[in-house]
Amino acid sequence: MADNAVVPEQLYTDIAEVIQQARRQVRQAVNRQMVQAYWHIGRLIVEQEQQGQERAEYGKRQLEQLSQRLADEFGRGFDVTNLRNMRRFYQQYPNQDSLRLELSWTHYRVLMRVEKQAARDWYAKEAHEQGWSARALERQIGVLYYERLLASKEKTVVEQEARDNTAPLTESPKAYLRDPYILDFLNLQDKSYQESDLEQAIITNLQQFLLELGKGFAFVERQQRIRTDDGDYYIDLVFYNYHLKCFLLIDLKMHKLTHQDVGQMDMYVRMYEEQKRRSDDNPTIGLILCSERNNTVAKYSVLNDSKQLFASKYMTELPSEEELTRELERERAELLRLNPAAKDT
Repeated sequence: MADNAVVPEQLYTDIAEVIQQARRQVRQAVNRQMVQAYWHIGRLIVEQEQQGQERAEYGKRQLEQLSQRLADEFGRGFDVTNLRNMRRFYQQYPNQDSLRLELSWTHYRVLMRVEKQAARDWYAKEAHEQGWSARALERQIGVLYYERLLASKEKTVVEQEARDNTAPLTESPKAYLRDPYILDFLNLQDKSYQESDLEQAIITNLQQFLLELGKGFAFVERQQRIRTDDGDYYIDLVFYNYHLKCFLLIDLKMHKLTHQDVGQMDMYVRMYEEQKRRSDDNPTIGLILCSERNNTVAKYSVLNDSKQLFASKYMTELPSEEELTRELERERAELLRLNPAAKDT
């Protein structure tokens, strides 16, 4: 007689979750052991080289021979390039206690391309806390995420956040925003798009936009309506930041920042404060994303001293590192000119 019994769906789901969790734990354990093993291999190579055999040609031949023997016995993963990476890994992280074992070896290979230790530490901390994949980490490094933060606030604050694992990010909204925003993933390089196309592209690529937007943001709504006695108003994009515990309103502009843009956002924030903000929320912040900054408007409008209104430039094409560095240097110089107190200490 055929058995027509049906496996309860909940039983299957529960067992599948147990298996998946076990596999995740196994992968994490393997990853931790791999990172630690590669660190020790790097240490052994460096210590051997420090015994008087540091000549470049000798070191090259030694690594080639070592690579061949290791590959013969242990298989792939021990080519000369990887052995050099392990050596560099130890040189950049001589203290084993500084390793973040939640990150994979692929993460560390990306991190090792960052020359400055402060930046490397910050990227490692963010990759761990934000759950960045190695690919996401690589993009954030490529678009100078850390350097853009430095352009918007004091260097010592950013570096202290990287060093102190227990210290929360400062609760100033400015610390969560940056300038410029790199939106190359929207694929709008043909210059023929309208504001509605820009908004739709952001929604279509929302996950990547949230990564670019910064830490702790969650999407709320697009074209959110605010009703008044004189008519209805629509806010392009609304987000909520669960670190700041406040709403972020974004207005998209395809032109150079104007006083009218600032006045419009100021009105949106005031209306939102009155109609949408809850008693346990912190003050609403407004961000104008424009195609070009206007330093005169920034200086002689409420943007200059407001703690709730901000304007940033967006770029729909990925600039070269040199172009982006020049952009950040200009923004940093302008920030210091307008606010000498922001100078690095």
